[in-house]
Amino acid sequence: MTLWTRTSGKGAELLLVHGWGMNASVWLTLAKVLEKDYRVTLVELPGHGESPWNPATRLEDWAEQVLAAAPADAVWLGWSLGGLVMMQAALLQPQKLRALVGVATSPCFVQRKDWDCAIPAAVLESFAAELETDSRRTLRRFLSLQVQGAADAKDLLLRLRREFDSRPLPNPAALQTGLDILLHSDLRRALATLDLPSAWLLGERDTLVPKSLAHALTGLQPQAEVHVIDGAAHAPFLSHPGQCLKRLEAFIRHV
Repeated sequence: MTLWTRTSGKGAELLLVHGWGMNASVWLTLAKVLEKDYRVTLVELPGHGESPWNPATRLEDWAEQVLAAAPADAVWLGWSLGGLVMMQAALLQPQKLRALVGVATSPCFVQRKDWDCAIPAAVLESFAAELETDSRRTLRRFLSLQVQGAADAKDLLLRLRREFDSRPLPNPAALQTGLDILLHSDLRRALATLDLPSAWLLGERDTLVPKSLAHALTGLQPQAEVHVIDGAAHAPFLSHPGQCLKRLEAFIRHV
């Protein structure tokens, strides 16, 4: 089943993968700048935006679908859940990727005995329970959580809501599957074995992917670049686009 994609610009290949419940519109402002120097492909995850949904319940299934739609030799930029899909894709077919840029994402989103730089599982479990009764309200609450802590949270939330509303609503089964993936995926050990150039952009005020992850990522990938964007929450490419672009382009020039 073919996922929705849109490609624009010329130059080195970039693939942008959005997060849970969102769609490709979240990238439009960033893509408009990037396409001046790069060939930018936007993809929508299974059951999100205009991408079709089939009963694909594993992270590996989602990664394989995105791999099938992705250009070869691309730098992948994955945000939140999209970053987890990106990591799994790199583990499945490392030869197809040139480099990884994870934005406000993690190899393990929930807290475990040896992993406190994450959120309690109960946070995602509550979203899963609420989805069954009112998916739109749940998505709206999740959008609010993404900007929590940001200095310009009100304006940022309005932008996220506009972008979310500009595309078709996600498939409810895709939303439940996405939460299951976030709850149960743990790519820490596998990520440590991955031999691809990697960079990570985290938000200082992110309540979903805490900045304490920076130290853990350095332990997993000593060769990787890890940057914490001051004042940013869970969507630093929207709240601090200039800083994110600077870090992204400096990284791409050297891979």
